[in-house]
Amino acid sequence: MQRFWLRVLLCAGVLLLGCSGALQGQPLPEPAAASTPTLPFAFDLRVEAPDKIRELLTKHLELQRYRSLTDLDSIELARLLQAAERNAHDLLATQGYFSSTVTITTLDTPQSASAPREVLLTVQLGEPARIGQVEIAFTGPIAEDPDAQELRDSIRSGWLLRAGERFTQEAWDDAKTQALRSLTIQRFPTSEIANSLADIDPDTHTVRLDLTLASGPAFRFGTLDPRGTQRYSPELVRRLAQLPTGSDYSQAQLLQTQQRLADSGYFDSVFLTLDTNGDPRTATVVAQLREAKLQKLVLGVGFSTDSGPRVSAEHTHRQLPWIGWRAVSKLTLDRNTQTLGSELTAPPDTHNWRWATSAQLQHQDLSGTVTNSQRLRAGRSQENERIDRNIYLQYDHAIETAGTGPAVSSSAISANYAWTRRDFDDIRTPTQGYGVAVELGGGFTLGSDRQPYTRVLTRWLGYVPLGQLLPGNTSTVRAGRLALRAEAGAVIAKADANIPSTQQFLTGGDTTVRGYGYQDIGVPSTSGSITAGRYLGSGSIEWQRPIIVNGRASEWESAVFADAGAVADTVGAMHAKVGVGAGVRWRSPVGPVQMDLAYGLATHKVRLHLSVGFSF
Repeated sequence: MQRFWLRVLLCAGVLLLGCSGALQGQPLPEPAAASTPTLPFAFDLRVEAPDKIRELLTKHLELQRYRSLTDLDSIELARLLQAAERNAHDLLATQGYFSSTVTITTLDTPQSASAPREVLLTVQLGEPARIGQVEIAFTGPIAEDPDAQELRDSIRSGWLLRAGERFTQEAWDDAKTQALRSLTIQRFPTSEIANSLADIDPDTHTVRLDLTLASGPAFRFGTLDPRGTQRYSPELVRRLAQLPTGSDYSQAQLLQTQQRLADSGYFDSVFLTLDTNGDPRTATVVAQLREAKLQKLVLGVGFSTDSGPRVSAEHTHRQLPWIGWRAVSKLTLDRNTQTLGSELTAPPDTHNWRWATSAQLQHQDLSGTVTNSQRLRAGRSQENERIDRNIYLQYDHAIETAGTGPAVSSSAISANYAWTRRDFDDIRTPTQGYGVAVELGGGFTLGSDRQPYTRVLTRWLGYVPLGQLLPGNTSTVRAGRLALRAEAGAVIAKADANIPSTQQFLTGGDTTVRGYGYQDIGVPSTSGSITAGRYLGSGSIEWQRPIIVNGRASEWESAVFADAGAVADTVGAMHAKVGVGAGVRWRSPVGPVQMDLAYGLATHKVRLHLSVGFSF
């Protein structure tokens, strides 16, 4: 017990001495120092090089991935910097620089809020390598096929990476891809690259390119194998497709066949592939199809500067019971015209001819003239890739009231032939080419005084480029193009022949003579209203130029134009009405959208014209 109390007293004495020392000014132990704050990155990276090279290295250097490893020690960082130098040389080589100098240094940055050090990568570019010699060879059937000589020559002449041009990996890859594609889209769809080599000579800064293309066998189209159909027979699908069986394989022909099936209206989904596992001389084309619904109702609203607001309803029955024909019925109502019509169309025969019949009722109120008309038509039509033909009999009846004058009734029956050729580079948004259409009809008026008559109408539209694209230049020529249009029509008959106005002519509006209202150009009546005439002449010249943004052509174009048109009952009475103006074009996914302001020289008025899409 005595030992216990002795220990207590000793401990108390030690505590008192400690307190006494502290009271006498002896220092107390300092608190532990606060830990250094952790910065978000292990290092900052700065690249000193020309702009495009700096962007390339900053974006693709693998060193960037390790910035967030804040626990990197000096040994690990040194190893990463060695790898970064090799990585930088590899990236520079893709741009054709094989003799560049890359220097990497590190600097401490104690004042930085992001990293304790900075890595500085400096690049001194050497002379870029340029293409020296190019060798393109072929193996397989194409090498010995005399009929393929033109294809071999076109691949060599169309090679994208020419001697003297700067070498880059991207250009080398693009050139190989383009050469292979030129081979696979014509006759040889299973072609592949057998060998490719870019041999660099760092002393002369030149690159020798060697490419060998292996063609595989030449293919010819066999039969079409439709899959996924239930309602339509395989024979109908083949007639709709018009596959050129027996001809050399062409990717363009395959896509055109696919487009014909898609445009037929019978299918919601169409996808064609060439079966390359069978006999290449009769290769089967597999058509994966999804049928459209048997019936469809489409309700629409719209607006045009010609006719104002518009509503429509269209019903389609794709296979009528018992006869199997397609029926399309449509009702359209706008400010000037109300139309109800129906058309029945038969499936195509082996030569792609179709029987068709139609009926139409129409009420029009244009420029003070009210016309109620009926039309019946029956005949055959053939639609091909570039040429359409139409042969039909037609009955016309019209009751026309011009101003406050009496109503005039007329009717006629005629036999007609229509022929249209389209030779445009793109049927939706053409930039060059032409289209021509001719309609020829003959008939006689009905009623107490039957008179024969002949009707002719011709149309022509052409796009003329004002410049030429150079090899390797993918931008649109700044000079643009000219769009030229001409139209002429005549109804030849005795002066007293009572020909329905629906067989005569009017013009003016968004797609004919801008600066004037829709079909405002015709023959003035005694009451001041406008009626249809027997002779028509119109034309247009338009200069279209691409709008350049950042040195490249955008989807917008500017246009200036002059239109002229005339309608009269005699050739000597024709006096052209002219409209001039300017506008813009937008190459939209559904076709060109046109917005024009036009001034009519005869009316001294400015009109806004809007139209969407292209048709001829």
